[in-house]
Amino acid sequence: MTAESPHASLRDLKNPVVVAAFGGWNDAGSAATYGIEHLSDAYDAQFVFGLDPDEFYDFQVNRPEVSRTSPTEREISWPTTDISVARCGNHDLVLIKGLEPNMRWRSFCHLLVSAIRSSGAEMVILLGSLLADAPHTRPVPVSGSTSDLCLAEQLGLELSTYEGPTGIVGVLAEECATIGLAVVSLWAAVPHYVSHSPCPKATLALLSRVEDLLNEPLDLSDLPELSQAWERGVNELAADDDEVGEYVSALEEQQDAAELPEATGDAIAAEFQRYLRRRGST
Repeated sequence: MTAESPHASLRDLKNPVVVAAFGGWNDAGSAATYGIEHLSDAYDAQFVFGLDPDEFYDFQVNRPEVSRTSPTEREISWPTTDISVARCGNHDLVLIKGLEPNMRWRSFCHLLVSAIRSSGAEMVILLGSLLADAPHTRPVPVSGSTSDLCLAEQLGLELSTYEGPTGIVGVLAEECATIGLAVVSLWAAVPHYVSHSPCPKATLALLSRVEDLLNEPLDLSDLPELSQAWERGVNELAADDDEVGEYVSALEEQQDAAELPEATGDAIAAEFQRYLRRRGST
């Protein structure tokens, strides 16, 4: 089904919320797109439609892939952006996942915004991940921001102040905000010295913030175990390389010193209350 098809499958949804991520510049360690994949698998998401890849992708940059369905048959998968729907507790999740397009960004965003409007979504949550000087041994920092002052105060988010080059996540956020949609951007900081995919610890951190925004728990399945296994693997790497180990120790000291003023009783109590609200214990 192409982008020009009717959006009938996006209508009559229950408290819909959009969660979107795009591979490429916006997706260090594939942490953001892996989050969409996890939600899709955990909640058995149903495919609605995909955008026509000929309109938005340069196939010499993002080449199609060949897979074998049998020894004598093969299948070509084209780079694209797909939309699916999943039921998650009190919400229907409209999941958008694809590669950052190579061209016609404005047309690309207009098509997605049209689909989002058809869904009647209450909120658009955009996921991203970036490389940062963050130690793998500490909780993955996730920044949450919005350009809406009221939404920032309501959800305890930062007002977006970024200036500089942007990716498709930034462009889509602007397009959604322009038509009055509530937009939140969540960005996880992936340690740059272990930037290879996947990074389940960063994905787990992003989905934990999505839980906060939805105000209900998500099915995290084996993500906590995968996160722990990932951290153990990086610990082994640091133990075998003195230079990496020393660098990690320096990052730990810097981050601990920077966060120490925030480790107050009130801050800890507030975090614990957020956890209880997510788990329905209050």
